[in-house]
Amino acid sequence: MVDRFIKYIESNQLFSPNDTLLVGVSGGIDSVVLIDLLNRAGLAFAVAHCNFQLRGAESDQDEHFVKELSESYGKPFFCKTFDTKEYANENGKSIEMAARDLRYDWFEEVRRTHHFDWIVVAHHRDDQIETFFLNLARGTGISGLTGMKLVNGKVVRPLLLCSRREIETYAAGHKLHYREDSSNALTDFQRNKIRKMVLPLMEELNPSFRESMENTIGHLRETSTIYNQAIERVRELTVRRKANGEAEILLAELRILSPLSTYLFELLRPFHFNSEVVEEIVKAIDGQAGKQFFSPSHRAVLDREAIIIRKLSEETSARFYLDETVSGIEVPVKLSISTLERTKSFHWNTSPLIATLDKDLLQFPLILRKWQKGDYFQPLGMQGMKKLSDFFVDEKFSLPQKEQCWILANGEEIVWIVGIRVDDRYKITHQTRNILVLKLD
Repeated sequence: MVDRFIKYIESNQLFSPNDTLLVGVSGGIDSVVLIDLLNRAGLAFAVAHCNFQLRGAESDQDEHFVKELSESYGKPFFCKTFDTKEYANENGKSIEMAARDLRYDWFEEVRRTHHFDWIVVAHHRDDQIETFFLNLARGTGISGLTGMKLVNGKVVRPLLLCSRREIETYAAGHKLHYREDSSNALTDFQRNKIRKMVLPLMEELNPSFRESMENTIGHLRETSTIYNQAIERVRELTVRRKANGEAEILLAELRILSPLSTYLFELLRPFHFNSEVVEEIVKAIDGQAGKQFFSPSHRAVLDREAIIIRKLSEETSARFYLDETVSGIEVPVKLSISTLERTKSFHWNTSPLIATLDKDLLQFPLILRKWQKGDYFQPLGMQGMKKLSDFFVDEKFSLPQKEQCWILANGEEIVWIVGIRVDDRYKITHQTRNILVLKLD
């Protein structure tokens, strides 16, 4: 098995001879076999152990066992104790998911701090099958049925070449000592239920069930590759990324896709929209523009020609003050500010990115803020006042565009919709003596 293990590493190019590995070791049979194989393969590694404090004295005994085990191999030992139950309660997670999050977050912290190349864990072939049924029970797409990846980021699973029976045979043949986790015999945890109840029943139906499942997962992984390639081709045609972090999904391209729900779910997956919200968007696509949909991290706004996606940010009521002596600001927008005396040679700049204002009509400090409902101004060139919200409608602004607008105010009066339109009351006239020039960079 050692030769198979080495060839598996070489053929899949998992590690180079000079790589350093951080190995997650619980003290159970799988991780004990893993470090023995790594040691016989001549690879450099350290041992990392998590004490989740879930089994009282047993957890402390596991920690002591793994520490002595690492010393017997002459390897560095890292250990951390977690209050797993408290973390699970605070974050609304199951004990299993809480332990998983704590484990991998800490492994990555140790890896980066001590400059290890890889994190190595002891999942094997039977774990793949358990993961398949676990995801199937929870509900998943095709990617959830493809099992654990051999390499996922910095996490490597070289024991995926072995079955549980092969691991047990190796441990017995090499007289390896390991700890038995008493919780593995319980059916309180979902994975244990699958291991103890579901898989034995499937083997009754088909004695070659595990081999068949391995082949099936392989086929699904290939199918997933084809599926993802098709999605990426559609993404290139349909999704436009913008420099400000926004994304747009073009409705004209979207409407010709079938099945629409599946394509849209995959296009929105990077923005964490769930299937229920995606169905709501599909139903609203031909409806009135302006409707909003939310994921935990993003908002999608149905506009006339596209679904506009923006990262959620806290609404701000912040105000920024521009003193008369300031020559420029960097936040929240980048402005350069200067004062000129009015001369006969002065020429107006018509760019909306530059505001030329009658400085003598202004009272400092000026206020830079977000627009608010109820705001009015007199657009340059118009005689009467206009609601800012109506101005946005006339200019066909999308909701995200409206929310990105900053207002320069003189007290309660709007002076400039930054980068868009100056207020007519503050324009340069023949009576103007001093000019304030603000340029949006």
